[in-house]
Amino acid sequence: MMSRPLSVVLDIGPAVHQNAGLARYAERLASHLLAGHGDEIDLTLFYNQHSGHTLPNGLTGVPTASIARGQYGWRLGALASQLLGFPRLASPLPPHDLYHATEHLLPRLARPSVLTVHDLIFEAYPQHHTALNRSFLRLSMPLFVRRASAIIAVSRQTRRDLVDRYGTPQSKIHVIHEGIDDRFAPIDSAEVDRVRQKYSPERPYLLMVGTLEPRKNHATAMRALARLKRAGHPHRLLISGGQGWLFESVRALVDELGLADDVTFAGWVPDEELPALYGAADVLLLPSLYEGFGFPVLEAMACHTPVVCADSSSLPEVAGDAALLVAPTDDEALAAATARILVEQGLADDLRRRGAAQAAQFRWERCAAETVAVYRDVHNGNV
Repeated sequence: MMSRPLSVVLDIGPAVHQNAGLARYAERLASHLLAGHGDEIDLTLFYNQHSGHTLPNGLTGVPTASIARGQYGWRLGALASQLLGFPRLASPLPPHDLYHATEHLLPRLARPSVLTVHDLIFEAYPQHHTALNRSFLRLSMPLFVRRASAIIAVSRQTRRDLVDRYGTPQSKIHVIHEGIDDRFAPIDSAEVDRVRQKYSPERPYLLMVGTLEPRKNHATAMRALARLKRAGHPHRLLISGGQGWLFESVRALVDELGLADDVTFAGWVPDEELPALYGAADVLLLPSLYEGFGFPVLEAMACHTPVVCADSSSLPEVAGDAALLVAPTDDEALAAATARILVEQGLADDLRRRGAAQAAQFRWERCAAETVAVYRDVHNGNV
């Protein structure tokens, strides 16, 4: 006899207010919980209504609960509830078996909770965060991690960081890799040509995808591009991503290196154009100093685009043997690896083949199923 569905409140806030990786995680997880686990999970979506944003189109009609606080009021309120031990923030929520925090924000509640930890970048590279955000996270994250009933880490790297930096028991941490969507696949050549004409009509390009912030290490990619230009390669560097923080010095580097005509900041690219943007690129570059997961690696591989990425943090775990790996700050190695792909057709074809197989292992269906198993363990007191 099947037990009753668990009532789960899922924080969908990242998908309401952002366009980056946390947003994709929250939205895709919610969608696959609803599509594949409706008999096991009675799901309610929760978010803060600040800024007037609304649910993604695919989640309209799902039961929701919300509060209406400013961004900082909500964050500080969640922290205060943990410090004071008073679950006042639970009042807007319906009765539920457990609460799942999908970003690094966990209010004090009278029910069990699951916290997804994406990364501890603010600990590894504090200089790449604003002082205010760094101070908040350094105070709040150890507390949120300690108070959660169970932790989902999106990579083994994140699990190592939790154990090493906070002393979190490994038994409390469940590594559940994120996934990619079916839309990331080889794209019709006409659509690839259309997107290429829109973003780089006259020249081939190398691609970077991700929020414009220092840890993405655009500076090393630009120095590698300068080396490739001196070697006679015609490529430009196309950078897709929304504006982050502390990026002014990197923009200045474009002029310093004489790359004003060779670097294009495309801004945020609509989701429906991303597969073709990958497909039109000759190589994806991801020399990030630190990644908790690394969506662009898998998305590019699924679109049959070769990848060169850093050999640090979670990226070797995600890329496997299907990418060329280099030290993140070694622009000479990054340029050399990229040049190999551009001139060695056999290597490029081999990486495309390996990449497609690697990307196929990371599925949202599996992520949702493993997440439900954690919910069950928490509810049954097995964690």
